[in-house]
Amino acid sequence: MQIQTKTTILFTILTATVFGVLTFTVYYFSDKFIYTDFYKRLELRAKIAAKFKFEEDHNSIQSFRDIQRQYLERLPDEESFSVAYTPEGKPTGPIPERIDKHYLLDIYAAGGETVFFQDNFLHYAGILYRDETGNYAVIESATNKYGNEIISRLGYILLITFVVSVLMIYSVGLYFSRKTFQPFRYINRKVQAISDGNLALRLEQQDGSDEIAALIETFNTMLDRLSAAFETQNNFVSNASHELRTPLTAIIAESDYALSRKREAAEYEQSLRNIGQQAEKLQKLTKGLLSLAQTTFDGKKQRWEKFRIDELLFTVKENVDTILTDNHVSVHFSKLPENEEKMSMYGNLDLLRIALENIVLNACKYSNNGDVLLGLTIEPHEAVITIRDHGIGIPENEIKRIYDPFFRASNTASFEGYGIGMPLSNNIIRMHKGKIILDSKVDQGTTVTIILPLN
Repeated sequence: MQIQTKTTILFTILTATVFGVLTFTVYYFSDKFIYTDFYKRLELRAKIAAKFKFEEDHNSIQSFRDIQRQYLERLPDEESFSVAYTPEGKPTGPIPERIDKHYLLDIYAAGGETVFFQDNFLHYAGILYRDETGNYAVIESATNKYGNEIISRLGYILLITFVVSVLMIYSVGLYFSRKTFQPFRYINRKVQAISDGNLALRLEQQDGSDEIAALIETFNTMLDRLSAAFETQNNFVSNASHELRTPLTAIIAESDYALSRKREAAEYEQSLRNIGQQAEKLQKLTKGLLSLAQTTFDGKKQRWEKFRIDELLFTVKENVDTILTDNHVSVHFSKLPENEEKMSMYGNLDLLRIALENIVLNACKYSNNGDVLLGLTIEPHEAVITIRDHGIGIPENEIKRIYDPFFRASNTASFEGYGIGMPLSNNIIRMHKGKIILDSKVDQGTTVTIILPLN
């Protein structure tokens, strides 16, 4: 069932419930009013009958009937009765057959208050009258024919009105629900039309700032991210294929050259040396790709441990000294807390070491082994690592692509590399809930700021 249909039905049920309660309330209180009015009229007739029967004429009620004919509307099936009581309060004398003795006892027990009784459609109002001749029950009976007709007609009218109102409510609700959900149907059609072959399609942005406009903007933003992800994936596959093919082609060509005919030992040695160099490049490239793939996993699947961030920097410095013995990397600490626990963090020590080494070695490489600063500042809840060089820098319009796999800046053609180091480092830092801030200017140098949460 569609949401708009569910909404219409729910709206109809809620509105019909409210309208039904209102209808029932009108019917109930109208019925109460009509019967209350009828009983008051019966009570009035009983009191008048008692007055004229016992005060004006003890033997006849002719005076009452004259007044009734002149001034009182006769009720349907109206009759008047009087029954005498013994001193002990028991009915005596002739008792009409349709008058229940228990009703007569109730009238006597009421002591003058009006007692009402109903037998099918016939209603009774009885009072106790006391005078010097004894106690009497004066009873008026009639049927509420006109009241029943009014209630019946009112119920019929209310029922018809309720049914028609529910149908109108459903129709109006269905119309408004269709109008309300029309943007969603549009979004559904447009999204179904978008596939990997036409990711450039976008939803038409709506005016205003309501939920529909926000949803369309969210969809368009998601499509932008998907399009960028597809483009990055295509570039990754294309660049990876190219980078892997280059050393493999060189290895095959060198092997074919060495095996094409018999050669001198020096020539074989040179061919093996070339093959070894290309194989080493292939190994580095494969290792970088595997590390890059590893960092796309959930960080919780990695081996996490607690370590001190300052000791991590010393380890990075030692490894860089092993790789580049003539480097000019200097380590500086500032704002270090006295409590060693405030310099500790949880993470994958090996991966963080790889990330920092990649950035430090890049700083050394692209500054022609110039001065490189490796700094650490401890804030209350985070560690700030700074790596600064005075090298060739990165063109401003290319900084946003520095984390794309295999991307290399346009001014790095004379430097060896594969464009894997920075994407790998960025993935590792993000895995540790940190972030990298890069500031670079061409021919002035680059500053990489790494912020990692502590504890």
